[in-house]
Amino acid sequence: MNSQSENAAYDKAYKFAIRVVKAYQYLTNEKKEFVLSKQLLKSGTSIGANIAEANGAISVADFSSKMSIAYKECLETKYWLSLLKDTNYINQNAF
Repeated sequence: MNSQSENAAYDKAYKFAIRVVKAYQYLTNEKKEFVLSKQLLKSGTSIGANIAEANGAISVADFSSKMSIAYKECLETKYWLSLLKDTNYINQNAF
């Protein structure tokens, strides 16, 4: 199940998760925002975790299910980032 494209997705998701963790640290330490940032942390780091699980899938159906969950986590993360931007916790550039 593991091909170069899935590794690229995993690598991007891992790098994104690092940025999400740093954003969480900034939001909690500098902005004293704890609720939205926690949601961002959960969904933003879950993307890569689900891709990692997909890379170890035991069937095509298992792989597809995990990648679908990763995609849904992407959509949720976008929601939290949009909300943080539109409530002025992060600027357009950070978004």
